[in-house]
Amino acid sequence: MPISPNFTSILEQEYEINFLQCYPNGLLKFTDLCNIFQITAGIHADLGGISFSDMQEHHQAWVMSKMRLEIISLPKWKEKVTVKTWIKSLENSRSTRCLELYRGDEKLVGCETYWAVLNTQIRRPENLALAHEHFIKYPEHSATEKSVQRINLDVPFEKLADYKVQLSDLDIVNHANNVKYLEWCLNTMDRKFVLKQHLKGFEMNFLKELNLNDEVVISKNENTYVIAKDDKICFALEINE
Repeated sequence: MPISPNFTSILEQEYEINFLQCYPNGLLKFTDLCNIFQITAGIHADLGGISFSDMQEHHQAWVMSKMRLEIISLPKWKEKVTVKTWIKSLENSRSTRCLELYRGDEKLVGCETYWAVLNTQIRRPENLALAHEHFIKYPEHSATEKSVQRINLDVPFEKLADYKVQLSDLDIVNHANNVKYLEWCLNTMDRKFVLKQHLKGFEMNFLKELNLNDEVVISKNENTYVIAKDDKICFALEINE
């Protein structure tokens, strides 16, 4: 698709929180918060001519490698929010994208994401085949206090649960969507701990893709959760209280 006449290097996208996106306490689910961020990133890519469809002409797709969220508070059912997003850096096969969630002028959440260009045929990273010079990059403009980090995995983990990847976990790239890893881990946590909004942030590392019917083990060490297949860690989550 050509670059949209409505394209801007910083996008602001409005949403209204619906009941399907909320926990029983009326607050936006953490997973749906991440979904809103992913959708907004996709809309910005569409407008700028580097969408999934554009990239598929070169057998490429964006896949997320790291995601950090710093949460001040969560919006509620029926509230209208605005997501702002911009590209912090984009070079060769890697890109850092920032996002912020606002209620009016009040910032609720900051997010930094780190993406890689994946060749969907050979399932390997490669340089972006599309032009992106029209995107202004904002290397000094951060959405979070800390940048995305590598989670320390050199600790022992205790098994919590087994899981088998379902059809409903897959996205258009034909692998388990990033948000599903977070969902599986959240489902192992105490209900009250999640609903009382003790979680003030997440650090997520996406290390290996998972596919339909893959059997995985979810394990934990204090505030760090991992998902492993055949004893190899595919995803790591560090929660901040």
